[in-house]
Amino acid sequence: MIRAFRMLLLTFLLFFALPLGAHALVQWHGRDWSANWRTADWSSTGTLPAADAHPDAMVRVYAARVGRWRGIFAVHTWLVLKDDGARAYERYDKVGWGSPVRRNGYAPDGRWYGNEPEIVFEASGAQAAALIPKLRAAVESYPYRDYGDYRVWPGPNSNTFIAHVVGQVPEMAIALPPTAIGKDYPVAGGWFGLAPSGTGLKVSLDGYAGFTLAWVEGIEVNILGAVAGLDVRRPGIKLPGFGRIGI
Repeated sequence: MIRAFRMLLLTFLLFFALPLGAHALVQWHGRDWSANWRTADWSSTGTLPAADAHPDAMVRVYAARVGRWRGIFAVHTWLVLKDDGARAYERYDKVGWGSPVRRNGYAPDGRWYGNEPEIVFEASGAQAAALIPKLRAAVESYPYRDYGDYRVWPGPNSNTFIAHVVGQVPEMAIALPPTAIGKDYPVAGGWFGLAPSGTGLKVSLDGYAGFTLAWVEGIEVNILGAVAGLDVRRPGIKLPGFGRIGI
């Protein structure tokens, strides 16, 4: 019993505590910790083409580090849509202030607390046009959309929202970043269910702990929201704080 406990403790230290500590050191020297909600840069990065210059339908999922010290651990994710021929993009976020599910609250490719976003998923043309009605229906079906339905940790939060939306459209085959804390919160309730991609199974103890085994998501172990694991489909490792590191 004591030996098993020591092995578990060593595993936790190596794969969870040590990466988080190392990432905290990296972030400490590379971030502006003084930025807050009022002073942060929320402007467009200019990486999306003008909607009227890109007539085809488009879908994108973005992720960007959250503000201040929480950026050591977590990212914020959001959804961007554009219908075929539309002259504007639509952006959907779940936030903890104002309207809980926010439409066009920010620039579609905007910075989050001054942090540059990364593309998690993108589709254009006929593929995007087929996905958009399903994604809009998934947005409307999200159950935690009222005031007071937001919890930073372990969820439901912004990443719970996007995990639910993409989970309703499994053909997107998305693996959200392991740093998307809250993605493993069980929206439908219960400990057992399908992974969001529909290519495997997950076990979740109300987001505090869990395990995922799926072709798209790979192998993920969740402890207190921090995720470590292996990406099997696109070989790589997943570490708390750092996220996915490709081989």
